[in-house]
Amino acid sequence: MKSFIMRLVTPFITSRALRNFRRSVHAFRRKRSGQKPTVHYFHQPDDPYSHLTAQVLQALQERYAIVLVSWLVSAPDDAAAPEREKLKAYALRDAARVAHQYGLSFATNTTLPQASRVESAARALATAIKRGAFFQTVVDVGTALWTQDDAALTAFDASNADAAKLVAVGDAKRKTLGHYLSAMFYFEGEWYWGVDRLHHLEARLRGIKLDSAPAGTPAIAPFRDMTLAAKPVSKSPPVIEYWFSFRSPYSCISAPRMRRLAKHYGCELKLRFVLPMVMRGLPVPPVKRMYITLDTKREAECVDAPYGTIVDPVGAGAARALAVLHHAIPLGHGEEFAELGMRAAFADGIDLASDAGMFDVAKRAGLSEAETRAALADESWRTVAEDNREVLFEAGLWGAPSFRVDGMPAHWGQDRFWALEEDILQAIAARNA
Repeated sequence: MKSFIMRLVTPFITSRALRNFRRSVHAFRRKRSGQKPTVHYFHQPDDPYSHLTAQVLQALQERYAIVLVSWLVSAPDDAAAPEREKLKAYALRDAARVAHQYGLSFATNTTLPQASRVESAARALATAIKRGAFFQTVVDVGTALWTQDDAALTAFDASNADAAKLVAVGDAKRKTLGHYLSAMFYFEGEWYWGVDRLHHLEARLRGIKLDSAPAGTPAIAPFRDMTLAAKPVSKSPPVIEYWFSFRSPYSCISAPRMRRLAKHYGCELKLRFVLPMVMRGLPVPPVKRMYITLDTKREAECVDAPYGTIVDPVGAGAARALAVLHHAIPLGHGEEFAELGMRAAFADGIDLASDAGMFDVAKRAGLSEAETRAALADESWRTVAEDNREVLFEAGLWGAPSFRVDGMPAHWGQDRFWALEEDILQAIAARNA
């Protein structure tokens, strides 16, 4: 019954029709009240992604006919940000890579700022907010913080603000509107994370004619993706390690693209399946699940990936899929089953916990009924999944999808295919050398 209801409800929840209806309701209320279009931005001083996002705020405010309101917030709680120390370390490395991609700046080889420096930065930003100078100040404060320039930090005016009070107000506002992260934009019912999702917000603002730039002007933060450039000749194929989960929406939309990218450059694709986070004891709060579900839909539309009719495979569905995948890999059907299994759960509305669903997916992936039954009776996949998790943790990451090439630094997220492609080209050059 649960799977039947999900098949009926989830296509509606994730539909463009519902999204457009919600947008029209918000627009109607705004126009009726006479308010100007207002975008809320939530900034965490010691969040690398917030510092990157801060660098586009002035351009956003100048280009679009919006009121941009800034809020100071604290870090998300443990339920929303599991493996916090790994996240902090990864963010430092990832932010430097993202900054280069978007023409922004972030200190290389920096470290996490000391608490005293973070407090100084928060006081300076709180004062700037009170004086209406946040957008003129935030980038300089962030630069001083991440370059550990104490002289510059102490030079900012921080004499007239209770930073803790403003952070508490910002946290309350963020919670009321329905989110948990920093570097977030909120506009009339929808959330957009940092420079990575700014293109969605910009497209929406253009759609309601709030863009002052001439038609055809590139977005401030355009969508970044792999380009599938001309394939260089390689003496030997690079190896892509690909961590994914059958319960991860982002893994679902990454799987076909991962296969396409690996095939294009002649890479060996090593499938490293892991248990879903919640089945590893890492909580996923409802507000986080809903945001991920809707964000994945927007991202899927960007790459023409099927997504939206969902039957959550958590529990038996995911476990059975992992058991079959473990047997499918040595039989040469691993990639097909992985892609079809995730598509079944998140696009086709197929219940992987049922025999009908599982055997249908396995058959389409090339497995016989006897092979599927043998796989479902074998528990050895659990050892492999745990080994994959340990290797993932050793790589400094914890979630899916993640990937790396030839042992290079690993990336997390389906929005890092541009970085994966760059690494592949670098790996090919290294092997040829």
